[in-house]
Amino acid sequence: MPTGSPHATGSPHATGSPHAGVPRPLARRAFLGALARRVAGAGGGLLAIPTLAGCDPREYARKHGAKQHLSVASGPAGGVYYLYAGGIAKVISAHVRSVDATAEVTSASVDNLKFVRDGRADLALTLAPTLDDAYRGAGAFARTARVPANAIASLFVQYTHVVTFDGSRIARVADLRGKTVAVGGQGSGTEDMALRILRAAGLDPARDIRRQGLGVAAAAEALKDGKIDAFFWSSGIPAGPILDVANTPGRRMRLIPNDDALPALQGMHGSGLYRRAVIPARTYPGVPGDVPTTGTTTLLVVDERMSDALAYEITRALFDYRADLEAIHPAARELRPETASTGSPVPFHPGAVRFYTERGVWTA
Repeated sequence: MPTGSPHATGSPHATGSPHAGVPRPLARRAFLGALARRVAGAGGGLLAIPTLAGCDPREYARKHGAKQHLSVASGPAGGVYYLYAGGIAKVISAHVRSVDATAEVTSASVDNLKFVRDGRADLALTLAPTLDDAYRGAGAFARTARVPANAIASLFVQYTHVVTFDGSRIARVADLRGKTVAVGGQGSGTEDMALRILRAAGLDPARDIRRQGLGVAAAAEALKDGKIDAFFWSSGIPAGPILDVANTPGRRMRLIPNDDALPALQGMHGSGLYRRAVIPARTYPGVPGDVPTTGTTTLLVVDERMSDALAYEITRALFDYRADLEAIHPAARELRPETASTGSPVPFHPGAVRFYTERGVWTA
C-alpha cells in the first residue's frame, strides 16, 4: 500500500494546499469557516450561508472571491495517474478563476470513484470498466450506492502490462498457472483488470495462481528480488516503475502479450470497454518488438452535481493548456477534443458537452 494512501488514515490527504496533510472533512470545515468569517467581515453573519435557500457554499465562495479547493483522486505516487492528476491540478489552479486543486495519492480507480461518491474527491481518474461498474452499481460497487459520476474527458489509452524476466518460461497469460503473481493493490483498476484477464484466459485467480495484492512499486521490487514470477500493471506509457524494472542490471525484462484475452473479455463485459492496444517497440529498454496488449480508456470524471460553469471551465483549461500537461507526462499527447468526447460508459457532464459543442466535435 503506497505511503499516503487514503487507507492509511481513512481519507485522502492533499499536498501543496493550505490544508496539506489535513483529512478532507477537516479541510472543508476550515474552508467553510474561512468563508463564514469573510461574510461576517462584509457585514453578514455566520448564519448568512445556510439561510440562503438553495445556496451551494462552494459556488457562493467562487462568486464572492474566496478560493474553492478541489481534490483530484489519482493513483500511487510516481505512477502515470498521479503525475497526470498533478498536471491537471496545476492547470486548474493556474487557469480556473478562484479555484485551487491538489492531486491525492490513492490506490486508483476503484477507490477514486468511492471517494467521489462519498464527497471526499471532486475529480478522479479511472478506468472505463471500473467506471461502468460504479455507475451501474455492479462489481466492486454492488453492495454500495452507485457513483453519481459524469465524464469530463477520455484522456488516454491504458495498456495492460504483464511483466516478468527472461527465463521465467512465461510466454502468455495462461502460463501464469501455478506462478506467484502480483495483480495490483486492493481498490485499484489494475486489480480489476488483472482478475478479468486471468478469467478470460481460463484461470481462476483464487486457485490457479499464488496471488499477491501488491501495488506497482512493491511488485517491481518483489520481481527483482525473486519473490514473485510476474506482475500486472495497467497504465499509460511509459510507466516509471516498469522502466525501473527494465533497467535492472544483469536482467532482461519481458512484457507478455495479453491481447488473446480480448475476445473473451468483450464477450463477458461488452465490446465498448476493451480494445487491442500495442506497446510500441523500444518503449522500454530491452523490449525490441511491439507488444500487443489489452487496452482500455482512462477518463477524468467529476461528481455529476458539479456546476455546469465549473465543469466547462475545467474542460476548457485542459485543452487550452494541454502543453502544460504534456510537459509533465507524454500521455497527454493523446488528449484531443474529437477523442476526448467519446468512449465514456457514463454520460458526459453538461459543462463538458458545452465545450465540445463549441469545438464542433460533439456528436451524441
